[in-house]
Amino acid sequence: MDIPSVPWGQAIPIARIAHECTGGGCANTGDRNGAPFNLLRRHKLHTEVIAVQSADLLWQHLYDLPAFRALLRAVEARFYEHLPLPRPVLDLGCGDGHFASLTFYPALEVGLDPWWHPLVEARSRSAYRVLTMANGERMPYPSGYFATVVSNSVLEHIPDLSPVLAEVYRVLRPGGWFYFCVPGPAFLPFLSVGRAMDRLGLRALGDGYRGLFNRIARHYHSDGVAIWQRRLTNAGLVLTRWWPYFTRRALVALEWGHYFGLPSLVWKKLTGRWILAPTRANLWPVERCLRPLYEESLALAESVPADELAGACLFFVAQKPQGLEREAK
Repeated sequence: MDIPSVPWGQAIPIARIAHECTGGGCANTGDRNGAPFNLLRRHKLHTEVIAVQSADLLWQHLYDLPAFRALLRAVEARFYEHLPLPRPVLDLGCGDGHFASLTFYPALEVGLDPWWHPLVEARSRSAYRVLTMANGERMPYPSGYFATVVSNSVLEHIPDLSPVLAEVYRVLRPGGWFYFCVPGPAFLPFLSVGRAMDRLGLRALGDGYRGLFNRIARHYHSDGVAIWQRRLTNAGLVLTRWWPYFTRRALVALEWGHYFGLPSLVWKKLTGRWILAPTRANLWPVERCLRPLYEESLALAESVPADELAGACLFFVAQKPQGLEREAK
């Protein structure tokens, strides 16, 4: 099976990309200067499913990411171990490709993102066979092309979700899987500074802090299961499973990591790396602190019955129904 794209680095007109996208919804995948952003050659699929890498995911993420982000991404990566990942796979909102490079093997077929610089970084990681610069509401791929769509901690950053979910439905095959995770309704109430202000009777200040943190994190949505189920149903998708993850203690670590991680941001800007000395000798104190939070967040995901208010985040498994195609609402 050929991915509809063009040879590595070949400068060709955008019109040819659109011509190869035989389904609706094709988009201009050029960069901001109009040059095509088509990074990988045509290829054949040699296996039918993607596997999840079995290394210690917490350590692997700590080598490359600030501690708070490493904790969250390591927890999320573990969930894919027990999920079917038939190929071809689309990573919707792939960013710099770090998550996919540590989570999936072999490389996913397509990484799609609207931003140029993260895609350049994703290219260096070789986590995808094809990289595409495009918006989620107009994906330049044929209808019914992908067997799996993954969108890890992305949808909360998109103001208008309806056209994006409609496109997910379109590009999925009947029976195809859609996996995504987002902040849930407990995310903001778990924030420690907001809770402290509430206890002092300063509810307005607590609400102001929660709103500020949402803006820092660029979150537009932190909704419950019923709202997500309605969105999926409107798009023609069926919610089959969901679970909460990331305990309150883990979220507090993430919250304060945003502030204590500012030196890492400066280092990233200067050198292109988050971690100054990515060695076990340097990182083991951080790992010792985060390991209990990692384990308890994984245990929370296995709790029965599931409670959407038990974890700061929610993981969803949805599917495109088999049978007749329908137009997404």
